[in-house]
Amino acid sequence: MEWARNHMPVLAIIREKFEKEKPLKGLKVGMALHVEAKTAVLVETLASGGAKLFITGCNPLCTQSDVAKALDTRENIDLFCKI
Repeated sequence: MEWARNHMPVLAIIREKFEKEKPLKGLKVGMALHVEAKTAVLVETLASGGAKLFITGCNPLCTQSDVAKALDTRENIDLFCKI
């Protein structure tokens, strides 16, 4: 995930702004996606904006267990997939 964060500069800029302004505070977001490094960075960015996220993998064969375990430790993110 660190590699993905370092190679997604636009999301880094958005995340910085979201951390300060919390524009998504109070929103609940549900997502079904491939649980992998790039989508994890998106999920973290939305959570940093104050949203409560509920995510599940859309394909168990594409779920990266290490990424799922990392996301499962993050605040404001509820993960519903097999780790």
